[in-house]
Amino acid sequence: MSSLYRFGISLEQDLIKDFDSHIRKQNYRNRSEAIRDLIREALVRKQWEGKDEVAGAITMSYDHHKRTLVNRLMEIQHDFQPSIISSQHVHLDHHNCLEIIAVKGRASEIQKLADALKANTGVKHVTLSMSTTGRILK
Repeated sequence: MSSLYRFGISLEQDLIKDFDSHIRKQNYRNRSEAIRDLIREALVRKQWEGKDEVAGAITMSYDHHKRTLVNRLMEIQHDFQPSIISSQHVHLDHHNCLEIIAVKGRASEIQKLADALKANTGVKHVTLSMSTTGRILK
C-alpha cells in the first residue's frame, strides 16, 4: 500500500494558470512537487514560531577594518556557541568579509544571535535563512 495520499483541490482558473507558469519557471516536474514544497515551507515557518529545534544559516557581510568589530563579532558568537554548528569566513576583498554561520537550536536563540550580529556598526548585511533539522518534516 502506498504512503501517498491523493486529494483534489479547486482553484480559480487565473490562479492555477499563474501557478503553472510559476512552477514551470522553478523547474518543477508537476504541481504535486510544487505543492509539497509550499506545504513544507509553511511547516518550517511554523517550527520557527514554536519551540521546536530548528536549523538554518546566518549570512553576514562586514567591513573588517572597523575598529574592534571583528573581536565583538567573535565574542557574540562565543556567547551563542551552543547554537553554532560551524562558520566559514570568506575574504571578499581588502575591506569586506563574508561569514556564513550554520546554526541549530531554539528559534528564539538563533534569532537573538542574528539580531546581536546585525546591531554592530560595520556590519553591512545580515540575513537568516530558516530551515529544519528534518526530524519532523518528511
